[in-house]
Amino acid sequence: MLDKEKQDLSKYRLSTALDLLEVSKVNIDVDAKSSVNRSYYAIYTAMRAVLALDGYDAKKHSGIISEFRKLYIKTSVFDVRFSVIIHDLFTIRNECDYEDFYIVSKEDARTQLTNAEEFVHAINNYLTEKFN
Repeated sequence: MLDKEKQDLSKYRLSTALDLLEVSKVNIDVDAKSSVNRSYYAIYTAMRAVLALDGYDAKKHSGIISEFRKLYIKTSVFDVRFSVIIHDLFTIRNECDYEDFYIVSKEDARTQLTNAEEFVHAINNYLTEKFN
């Protein structure tokens, strides 16, 4: 049985990840950069939702990503393609947020949103099974 505090934190983070996906969808036609940012944070928060069950958190994004890959991708809990999604969204989000003249197309933002949806829904399914 899961520790109640860990489970509550995981559920909260999962709910936040799902909300971030919705914000990404709203932003897609208004501001592609904002949509990419919200898509990235949706997967980041989803990873933190899973890691909450292990009692793990980190101050740096690289720590969360590394631990998630080690515990959940390298062990085949999640398909290796999720590692590519993490890498791509992390990279494009950094470019959108920190490169002055970087322009992301709506098409690229839609691709990242689709990837984020796949990722978060896989996490949602995994956690739903864990909670039952």
